[in-house]
Amino acid sequence: MLLGFVIVYWVISVGIGLWAALRVKNTADFAAAGHSLPLPIVTATVFATWFGSETVLGIPATFMKEGLGGIVADPFGSSMCLILVGVFFAKHLYNRRMLTIGDFFREKYGRTVEVLITLCIVVSYLGWVAAQIKALGLVFNVVSDGSISQTTGMLIGASSVLIYTLFGGMWSVAITDFIQMIIIVIGMLYIGGEMTAQTGGIGVVLEHAAQAGKFNFWPDANLAAILGFIAALFTMMLGSIPQQDVFQRITSSKNVNIAVQASILGGVLYFVFAFVPLYLAYSATLISPGLIEQYLETDAQMILPKLVMGYAPLFAQIMFFGALLSAIKSCASATLLAPSVTFAENIVRGMFKHLSDKDLLRVMRITVLCFTVIVTAFAINSDLSIFKMVESAYKITLVAAFVPLAFGVYWSRANPLAGLLAALFGLATWIACETLAPKGLVPPQLAGLCASVMGMLIGGLVPRTLLRST
Repeated sequence: MLLGFVIVYWVISVGIGLWAALRVKNTADFAAAGHSLPLPIVTATVFATWFGSETVLGIPATFMKEGLGGIVADPFGSSMCLILVGVFFAKHLYNRRMLTIGDFFREKYGRTVEVLITLCIVVSYLGWVAAQIKALGLVFNVVSDGSISQTTGMLIGASSVLIYTLFGGMWSVAITDFIQMIIIVIGMLYIGGEMTAQTGGIGVVLEHAAQAGKFNFWPDANLAAILGFIAALFTMMLGSIPQQDVFQRITSSKNVNIAVQASILGGVLYFVFAFVPLYLAYSATLISPGLIEQYLETDAQMILPKLVMGYAPLFAQIMFFGALLSAIKSCASATLLAPSVTFAENIVRGMFKHLSDKDLLRVMRITVLCFTVIVTAFAINSDLSIFKMVESAYKITLVAAFVPLAFGVYWSRANPLAGLLAALFGLATWIACETLAPKGLVPPQLAGLCASVMGMLIGGLVPRTLLRST
């Protein structure tokens, strides 16, 4: 019955996405839902895009091993990212009425920087989307009791999400996200109630976690630990800001106030609900200690699904896996669309300047298809955990894109040379550190971020008369 429910739910959600695709008439509809979405839907897309496989499976697995200090990147850094976008960036980016975040880099720094940073943004999505595909394979494997392999599950999940994203773009993503957010919230709260009934209360679980040291958040009082903590926080908090999926939610809004409010509301909602899967997973230590012993060191991502399958009634299982599938699908569709749109707009269109809007729409859809094939292959062949895939995805945008975006918005001396040096210095330093000293005192992405700031300052402080003469 559980597998039957999953199939029915899957077919209905794909049908809704295809129905939403009827609204797509041009590239603005495909990439930004016609810049017309109201506050509830934009908030839902912000929340649902971030509440993905890493939130339900990856973060709890890491928390079980390392406690709160191990998940500083997500949900702490990721939710702060959305709030910072709403407070400091949404207004400035919305008022420019651009199609992609790459358009900002072209307008501010020129074609070379646009291409360089766009390629970095596209590459950064590889791990994030692959994490969602990997999680879809895991879900199909669990609900079928092993009759569907994880690889087959990945192929089924990727192809079905591709169908409505390919045709409906941001319209399909937005409508399905709104529905899936409702399912996520209801499903997580319901299964939370079921698990609480078996543990003896929320207080019992929290007290047990506190005694086990799981609430230790701050790093040890030594330089290496402090720098590692800062690097993990900055990777998600700042590296996620110059991303196309975040920008799409801003520019899809009906007006600037909605863009600002939805980013902040989505960030707050994400932070609150991200702790529900943590609570559920830790409940396993009281409900089934043997489950923890079996999976903690081998595959901690399986603890929560196995707990639900073994100790929850059928309806609770349906609610949980409905919420989990909603979380993964909403994140997967958004992260398939974002890099495809920015690649088509900022790489292909720049090479073929006379493309009509209809031709560009076709290019966007072809890119969605190609990117899906690439990330599915990567997911099938990667041994990284879901959490590590997502956390690693933002290192490249942290070192190459954040400084050009932040300084481009707030520093009047940011110029094409400064943008180019910021991206190149950040990338070169990060790659060098990852190659020569990946476990050094200063984490490679933090060294890259500092080098990016240095490049921006050097380029920005070059006398304007010298820039004009060259």
